[in-house]
Amino acid sequence: MLKLISTVGLLGVWCIAFFGNGDEKTESLSALLIPPAGFPEIPFTEENQFTEARWLLGRKLFYEPLLSVDSSISCASCHMAQFAFSDTVAMSFGAGKALGTRNAPTLTNVAYNPYFTRDGGVPTLEMQILVPIQEHNEFNFNIVLISERLMKDSTYVQMSRAAYDREPDHFVITRAIGCFERTIISGNSRFDKYFYQKEKDVLSNAEMKGKELFYSEQVGCTNCHSGFNFTDYTFKNNGLYEAYADSGRLRFSNLETDRAVFKVPTLRNVGLTAPYMHDGSFQTLTEVVEHYTTGGKAHKNKSEFIKPIDLNAQEKEQLVAFLHTLTDEEFINRKEFQPEAY
Repeated sequence: MLKLISTVGLLGVWCIAFFGNGDEKTESLSALLIPPAGFPEIPFTEENQFTEARWLLGRKLFYEPLLSVDSSISCASCHMAQFAFSDTVAMSFGAGKALGTRNAPTLTNVAYNPYFTRDGGVPTLEMQILVPIQEHNEFNFNIVLISERLMKDSTYVQMSRAAYDREPDHFVITRAIGCFERTIISGNSRFDKYFYQKEKDVLSNAEMKGKELFYSEQVGCTNCHSGFNFTDYTFKNNGLYEAYADSGRLRFSNLETDRAVFKVPTLRNVGLTAPYMHDGSFQTLTEVVEHYTTGGKAHKNKSEFIKPIDLNAQEKEQLVAFLHTLTDEEFINRKEFQPEAY
């Protein structure tokens, strides 16, 4: 198991070694490494510690369509910064306009995930980067061939050597993108200002009522969506269907108890990440709340927490209003996350 390195503990060393002193870029990139109030330190692995050179290469690769077989899409095609690094359609289009099989999840706070993909079959962020590259409905490519493409670009060769002291091979590609994605941290929503930063008069009366409902035993949202990241990272069936086209975690575990079971997603920036569910079948948060208040459909693996909730129309509106307080406007507008920020 890879040893995790304390981000804050190394911040001073990184700033001196890689950022220099005082310029605007140094200050903005350094700020990306400071966890928001109430958050744990950002985990970087021992083999892939943060440096400016690695981060800049990772961001360039994140926006690079050369990673797809026909050079038509990049990571950012399905994970757009303005939508909290998610997509706006139920299923994203891959190379050659192939239709994806699952809704593209947000990358908000992805650094804190203990495993990856909706069925949790990938143990590290760097390994996860190989999944869209190899999927036929996504990049439909081979990382060795991607490396050959990048080797022909003197800029990528130079940046790779600066970042990892090697040419842009499979190691560099996965680690650099991982380095960039670990800084996609969101923790400055109006909820955060109220709850962690202790600011007053941040939430409206309706939003406060919604917060009380969210945290109440009656509604029970925190049975699954708990902690600073609004997820307990477990796997649940939420009664979306009686019969699922997608086998869920069973595809990874081969256990019938995992049929149609999926990872509980973060709710951070959930107001920006429609459509919802693993297949993008709900267009609005109102539909999502309505689903959970009905108790969902019968399924042998449905979570014990999914059961009818007695809420009136006003209470449902208040719950939706609270969910919108998790939107972090500063996060989606950070210039550092744009392809040509520097």
